[in-house]
Amino acid sequence: MRKIILWTVVIVATQVLGCESDKPPIAAVSNAASLPAAAPPAPVPVDPALTVSGPIIVENEVDLAAQRDGVVARIFYDVPARVRAGTLLAQLDDRELQANLDSARAKSRSIEDDLNNWKAEREVMQADYVRAQELWHEGLTSSEQLQHAKYQVESHDWDIKRVSELLNDSQAEERSLELEVEKTKIVAPFDGLIARRYVRQWQSVAKGDRLFWITSEGPLLVRFTLPEKFFGKIRVGRVFEVDAADAPGEHHSARVRETSPVVDPASGTFEVLVELAGNRGSLRPGMTAAVHLDRVP
Repeated sequence: MRKIILWTVVIVATQVLGCESDKPPIAAVSNAASLPAAAPPAPVPVDPALTVSGPIIVENEVDLAAQRDGVVARIFYDVPARVRAGTLLAQLDDRELQANLDSARAKSRSIEDDLNNWKAEREVMQADYVRAQELWHEGLTSSEQLQHAKYQVESHDWDIKRVSELLNDSQAEERSLELEVEKTKIVAPFDGLIARRYVRQWQSVAKGDRLFWITSEGPLLVRFTLPEKFFGKIRVGRVFEVDAADAPGEHHSARVRETSPVVDPASGTFEVLVELAGNRGSLRPGMTAAVHLDRVP
């Protein structure tokens, strides 16, 4: 019985193996063959057009501030007047200062007259001393009288020095008051345009208060920054094209005026200053301009 069961198991196993052998063989699959080949990374497109922007500025632009406390007595020019350097724009009330200045000048004149009087007396004393010397040599006077005449001359020398110092002090006070009077005159520091007036007539102002905003009209400049990779490549004198969104259709040329000799370590950039050439067209200080570094007019 055991032999029958054993032969039965052997027959079944043989049939199973035979069925497995009849199946077609499974081809080996390679991951490398089944996946598409990796494409090389596409190069990052580089835009050949390099454009930077910056504000249009001028060399001379300043807020004129009061140099002393006072009251605005008169305003001679207003926005948008064009003025020359040295033009009187406004005047602070200077009546008290003028009175003090007149007093100081009178004092200086009085001291100067006193000094001249001391100098004249000194000449008299010098003549007396010379005469005393001659009399002493002839034995007609004593040595005490000679010494007295000598000390009179020396005393007047010291008085002349004292009064000279008083005159110097008075004249210094006079110059100080003259400077204070000058501070009451608000003048244009350069040829330019009055862009803004901050005060009204008879308004009280304190030292440092803004009075006028004066700006020159040219030459127009554009200041911008570039990455450090361009350092040393932008030369002075190079010309670029400049335009502005607020002045459509206008194209201007600008020449590099200066470049920063160092790179800012905080931002990794350096400054470039260009100056616009030719007719400025519609461009005005304060506008934003675009500088095309790839274009040469």
